[in-house]
Amino acid sequence: MSLRTILKFPDPILRQKARKLSTFDKSLQNLVNDMIETMYDAPGVGLAAPQIGESVQLIVVNASPDAEGKDTMVMINPEITAKEGCQVDEEGCLSVLDLTATVKRSQKVTVSYQDEMGERCEVTVEDRFAVVLQHEIDHLNGILFIDHLSTLKRTLYKKKIKKMLAA
Repeated sequence: MSLRTILKFPDPILRQKARKLSTFDKSLQNLVNDMIETMYDAPGVGLAAPQIGESVQLIVVNASPDAEGKDTMVMINPEITAKEGCQVDEEGCLSVLDLTATVKRSQKVTVSYQDEMGERCEVTVEDRFAVVLQHEIDHLNGILFIDHLSTLKRTLYKKKIKKMLAA
């Protein structure tokens, strides 16, 4: 296992749609292990493969109900198959520096995915865990949480990042 570098906005890889995985082998397991180590070291509650420069449909999330716990869930080729309700929650992102903002998301989601062995699985989650899954699955489609913000907030953030990068 090794720590990987987390890419930061505006890295173009973060805007690519990730490709589906079809091979479930040792190299995939190595990537999963690297992602888990990187996520907990950051520290974060979720990490998508594109955030470490791997444009594949793979996410890892901490499914523990308490902040100190570590109950890692690995999802390969995840797809949201059902959504219900609405909630507004504060979000941040390991790839988006110096910004947290309120984002409107579904309150309950059902996600179908494959596990590390390639077996089909499905899970229905609510509240904060539903937000985490929607956020990470967005990464697989080249969507960042800033894309859910108003045009004004997004523009101000992009200007701030341009100044930071120029300095």
